[in-house]
Amino acid sequence: MIHWLVEPGFWSNPVVGTALVLGVVVAAVSAAVGVVVVVRGQSFAGHALTDVAMAGGAGASLVGASPLVGFLLAGVVGGGSIEAAGAERIRDRDVGTGVVLGAAAGLTALFLYFVSSSTSATGSTQSVLFGSVFTVPPSVIPLGVAVAAATLGVLFIIRRPLLLSSLSPELAAARGVRPRAMSLLFVLVLAASVALSALVIGAILSTALLVGPAFAALRVARSLLGATLGAIAAAIAAVELGILLSYDSFYWSAAHRSVPVSACVVGVVLCEVAASVAWSRLRRGRGR
Repeated sequence: MIHWLVEPGFWSNPVVGTALVLGVVVAAVSAAVGVVVVVRGQSFAGHALTDVAMAGGAGASLVGASPLVGFLLAGVVGGGSIEAAGAERIRDRDVGTGVVLGAAAGLTALFLYFVSSSTSATGSTQSVLFGSVFTVPPSVIPLGVAVAAATLGVLFIIRRPLLLSSLSPELAAARGVRPRAMSLLFVLVLAASVALSALVIGAILSTALLVGPAFAALRVARSLLGATLGAIAAAIAAVELGILLSYDSFYWSAAHRSVPVSACVVGVVLCEVAASVAWSRLRRGRGR
């Protein structure tokens, strides 16, 4: 059965090994941050940061730097700009997000134009937009693990005041919590998470890994801790299974063309979301 599911060379391939390790790290961070994103209702901000990170990745490809560095720097700058441009009101914050998103889209178009016209950067556009985890060198893993550990550490430290400010800003302010400071810290955490996920499934599709497993887990779980653990498990399963499906797809036809990892991961995430919706409706029907 195992040999039928896994094509030859999967476990011994060093490129696949790097992808699997990086996939676990990225999935865990994206899921943990994604639960807070869904609870806070900031999916639009998460999507905007994927476009901002895309500009950073395109700029990094243009100058020959690591895509992760470009994703991370652009995400942090863009996240800080979104929070600085947004005022106290939600409408103003959405306007600020839209302005930053538009500027990032313009920079992405400019950078990718120069990248596509450069013969030394062939394939960079595809990598930035849709990811290429099989081309990530092992040297990126230490940096990715360090960014992931820092992101999860900050999220763990601010989790209680962050959730309190999300549910009741007035009560949080009465207890000495500064909602704007919490919001800024979380936007930076979100930017780091998006930068990591862009390595695996590309900047455009990062929102799927950020929001999908978290949404599915929140519909099924009965507590926030259970939802977080469930989201992490679902995200890891989606990424690892997506890598396996992409690898196996090379042998599915005589043409030997692999389905991109990003498409496989997003497909698994959509299946998880559909299963969670069906399960929650079934449970609701039994409770009547």
